[in-house]
Amino acid sequence: MTDVERDLVLTRSLDAPRPALWRCWTEPELLKQWFCPKPWFVSEARIDLRAGGEFFTLMNGPNGESFGEPGVFLDVEEGRRLVFTDAFRPGWRPSGRAFMTAEVLFEDAGAGKTRYTARAMHWSAEARDEHEKMGFHEGWGKATDQLEALARTL
Repeated sequence: MTDVERDLVLTRSLDAPRPALWRCWTEPELLKQWFCPKPWFVSEARIDLRAGGEFFTLMNGPNGESFGEPGVFLDVEEGRRLVFTDAFRPGWRPSGRAFMTAEVLFEDAGAGKTRYTARAMHWSAEARDEHEKMGFHEGWGKATDQLEALARTL
């Protein structure tokens, strides 16, 4: 269910099978290859694939920028759904400032394709607007292109 005031959503039909896309999201070495729109890159990824398990990426920019916020998985449905948030740190420790909860859905679309939905759910309309101004659509769109290209090679 989408809340238009607080959610940002990207939905696409990807020309890659669901299991390959799942691997790209859940295997750290694969995630590093696509997760940020280039020229940004991920130098570190930690994935403990279970509710309460850590989800962390250290993203690096071309001018020496660095950004990484540890979070946790809230729900994992093998091969179909991931839900994670920065509202908590591992061990269910509350974070200083929660920015979003993300849900990623993978649905078979026939002929080796996948209906892919990535939803960023924010605590407020202001946080949603902040994320949109940071380049959500362009950034998540480019990352999704990179995800699709990588998954097609697996």
